[in-house]
Amino acid sequence: MSIYKFNVKNSTGEKVSLSQYKGKVLLIVNTASKCGFAPQLKDLEDLYDNYKDRGFVVLAFPSNQFGAQEPGNMKDILKDYRDDFGVEFPIMQKIDVKGPHEDSLFVYLKEEQQGLFGEEIKWNFTKFLVDREGNPIKRYSSNTNPKKIKKDIEAIL
Repeated sequence: MSIYKFNVKNSTGEKVSLSQYKGKVLLIVNTASKCGFAPQLKDLEDLYDNYKDRGFVVLAFPSNQFGAQEPGNMKDILKDYRDDFGVEFPIMQKIDVKGPHEDSLFVYLKEEQQGLFGEEIKWNFTKFLVDREGNPIKRYSSNTNPKKIKKDIEAIL
């Protein structure tokens, strides 16, 4: 199995298949614009800008589950991400990344790449690196600055 079996909703609510990213290296991140880690959005954008021509894509999945730090609707979220952080990479629909309404993509990602304390996502900005075949190969904590992921990205590009 790979992430290509999953469908997600983009920022306009349209269902899209992750198979459209076949052959790309992905960094999938649960995000929140009011979080103390939100400045990582700029660093994620820098990674995207530096590597998108080589087949790298960041996919942001906003979530309001940690400290209610993503309270807005999608219009507000898009405005914050674009205006405050200069984000150009794809932003998906706001989702749950834990609990009874958890998105199935994140169930899969957590099963494939457990964190320090098991499968559970502990906070915003948990990151999953996915290879060109759609396999999650590494998980990074909220504390891991995206700049520190460059070597891992370069190794699989």
